[in-house]
Amino acid sequence: MGVPLSIYLHIPFCRTKCTYCAFNTYTRSEHLIDHFVEALITEINIVGSSKPGQRVHTIFFGGGTPSLLSAAQIQQILDAIRQQFDLMADAEITIEANPNDLERTYLTKVRATGVNRLSIGVQSTNDHELKLFARRHDNDEIVSAMSAARLAGFDNVNLDLIYGIPHQTLDNWQWTLQQTLMLKPDHLSLYALGLEEGTPMYDWVQQGRLPAPDDELAADMYELATQVLGENGFEQYEISNWAKPGLACRHNLQYWHNDPYVGLGPGAHGYADNVRYSTILSPQRYIDAMRSAPLPHAYEYPRTPATDEATMVDRANEISETLIMSLRLTQEGVRWTQFKERFGEDLRDIHGSTIDHYAKHHLLECSHDRVRLTEQGRLLSNVIFRDLV
Repeated sequence: MGVPLSIYLHIPFCRTKCTYCAFNTYTRSEHLIDHFVEALITEINIVGSSKPGQRVHTIFFGGGTPSLLSAAQIQQILDAIRQQFDLMADAEITIEANPNDLERTYLTKVRATGVNRLSIGVQSTNDHELKLFARRHDNDEIVSAMSAARLAGFDNVNLDLIYGIPHQTLDNWQWTLQQTLMLKPDHLSLYALGLEEGTPMYDWVQQGRLPAPDDELAADMYELATQVLGENGFEQYEISNWAKPGLACRHNLQYWHNDPYVGLGPGAHGYADNVRYSTILSPQRYIDAMRSAPLPHAYEYPRTPATDEATMVDRANEISETLIMSLRLTQEGVRWTQFKERFGEDLRDIHGSTIDHYAKHHLLECSHDRVRLTEQGRLLSNVIFRDLV
């Protein structure tokens, strides 16, 4: 029957903009949310009707701040997906949220819509670091949000954290890890701070108001997290992700396997039927495009009136993308047999010399059934990936 589809829904609205954020998000635009939901449902209908009967096994509300949607709006969106797609009974449905948006009554209503996984943007448990990021919450609100999530029936909760923050020490980071573990999350996503042009934090570093990120210190923080989380029952299954047994994020695994997913909403990205595409960035332009959309059958799957750029992915690029994404999976890596089944060729015949080179330097580990990054290789993964493109 083929690999089931995943659906990503981009909710571009935020009450405030974080100082490090370069995502496609918009403040002071909440007056557009009702019209945006109508437009998103139109786009769901167009994509679903252009290729009927697709099985869907994961849905991810990302952002932005999806928790700005009401439970009724989330229900409307999920109802539209259920009408247009074959949503599997055990589908993983995730919503991203900010801690200060989460209280028990709201979360209970969201849980009743079928959302069964919560991803909370904690970023730090240090109030000074949260202020640097211009986050709207403090550590007390993180604790309250986690309590509300459990009381509302969420038994699969991810927390996002950032490390390598200006002025952050190894001791600060260890304290953040310990504070986070006290909340008993089921999944953790840890990301090194990246400086993106156009963000306040990038400008502050350029102006000398903040120190530049220390790559060596960030590497030490990463190694500390690997040790601490392993000692506390978490399995690292991807370079930046740890989970309790059986709770790896199925939606993100879709990306890392380079399997098909539809991206809907302003600034979303998708990959389906060998087409990699992105959508219109502006929420207002997105709404206008959906309002003027002709009949659904006028569009070739997975394109919609909101499609901004679309590129056919040839075999060589699909191989490169699959390798780079799959090698991020620290335990699974790339299985020789699965690669040959997908591409009809042995991976070692294509990249054997590159694999041997990094294996000799203990950055890749080859076994009878797979190739994967070593612990040292995870720290130098970008160098390895570059040679596989």
